Amino acid sequence: MNIVILGPGAIGTLWTTKLSISGHNVAVWSTSIDHHLSLQLDELPPIQFDNRELASIRQADLLLVTVKAWQVESALEPLKAFIAPETMITLMHNGMGTADWACDTFSNNPLLLATTTHGAYKPTKHQVVHTGLGLTQIGGVNRSGKQCHFIQQVLQHALPEVTWCDNIEHALWLKLAVNCAINPLTAIFQVKNGELASEQYKNQLTNVIEEVFQVMNACSIPVEKSTLESTVYQVINATAENFSSMKQDIHYQRKSEIDFITGYLLKQAKIHNIKAPENQALYTQIHHIEQSWKQQ
Repeated sequence: MNIVILGPGAIGTLWTTKLSISGHNVAVWSTSIDHHLSLQLDELPPIQFDNRELASIRQADLLLVTVKAWQVESALEPLKAFIAPETMITLMHNGMGTADWACDTFSNNPLLLATTTHGAYKPTKHQVVHTGLGLTQIGGVNRSGKQCHFIQQVLQHALPEVTWCDNIEHALWLKLAVNCAINPLTAIFQVKNGELASEQYKNQLTNVIEEVFQVMNACSIPVEKSTLESTVYQVINATAENFSSMKQDIHYQRKSEIDFITGYLLKQAKIHNIKAPENQALYTQIHHIEQSWKQQ
């Protein structure tokens, strides 16, 4: 398959190298102006990829978009005229809220959403370290996207485990719940995920989970509160030594995905007239931190 990875950050570079190793013709589209990018997975030899080649976009069977949620629109908009109507577009990022725009903008394309729990980080610009095996869930958003079951096998062959979800929204909501609980707290207090298991965070986590549960119910996403709670603590324990992406963004003074994580939850809460004071407080704190950088 001809595959283009739009946004080779940590997860994007992981998929770039894995898909290339499994035999696909892979190119990247990054902010770098270099025509070629040399990318390395763990200690394997570096692989060279074409970068920012419009021919790659035109010929792509799959466009895998791994930029942050707030970058999706600005990354895809300039490429709109070059993306063929049969190209599958898959959005893989934290948070929710980009699908509606993508459906409107690329109404002729098969559109898919994906979420992954693989761990990866980039110690250097051109190297990615795969820190933890995870699960990738993928599913179609529009009618043509829902017919792309075969992409599960393609991704599974490159980087297991991959499952196809007939209802990807449910999987994304569960991931959103985990992100609402873990990301803002680890970012505000600059701690590893595992720290959240300590007593001092218990009340805040309980409140966040309760509010998420209420909003999910109002949005007709069936879930038990006990399931939400156990899922959150399972992830906290399984990723105890990891830093959340938001923790890292705040540490390095980069714009976070708060608007598409807690912000998305708060929008849904407002639609259904649900109060979510704990999530609102965390959302406000993250925005205050981000705004404080501009005043330095």
